[in-house]
Amino acid sequence: ENLLLDERFDIKVVHFGLSNTFQEGQLLTTACGSPCYAAPEMIAGLKYVPSMVDIWSCGVILFALVCGYLPFEDQNHAELYKKILAAEYEMPTFVSKEVADLIAGMLTTDPEKRMTLDGMRQHPWYKQMPEASLVDREDQLEEEILEELDNYGFPRDYTLRCLTTNKHNHVTTTYNLLKDKRLRARALGGS
Repeated sequence: ENLLLDERFDIKVVHFGLSNTFQEGQLLTTACGSPCYAAPEMIAGLKYVPSMVDIWSCGVILFALVCGYLPFEDQNHAELYKKILAAEYEMPTFVSKEVADLIAGMLTTDPEKRMTLDGMRQHPWYKQMPEASLVDREDQLEEEILEELDNYGFPRDYTLRCLTTNKHNHVTTTYNLLKDKRLRARALGGS
């Protein structure tokens, strides 16, 4: 779909042709995204909380990753919308109870009862995997790139803070461009 893996197996989200931006606390009305991933409140044309719609869409993605197909599909859009509005899907018997419970929490039709991001992180199925953000990232940072950034006028402590807190700014962009350049050079046999 619109999730790709880069050479480090990091997920990259692509194709924002049907997307929207928002301010915290703002309700949206714009219908965007692919219909099979749309939350019931979006299908119903109601004002919605963007993060709760995203959790629904992530539930659809998780279902697809686990089961190999989408939970809501129909050639007829009216029938597709009925299925989404009723959260009408069948969980295959090979799916573990834990992940089925997580998906059910994410695919709850009432956004006020839908699982939150924090609820997802606290879920037993999710917690069995180590948090990437808890891994000591400083070990993974390349010393030569940090020195190069320092020479460019980016103080080391500020650079480390930006990288370890996953900021998206000029410092992290420069770091990642330099790292990608080094990875490409290594792949081509350089140093």
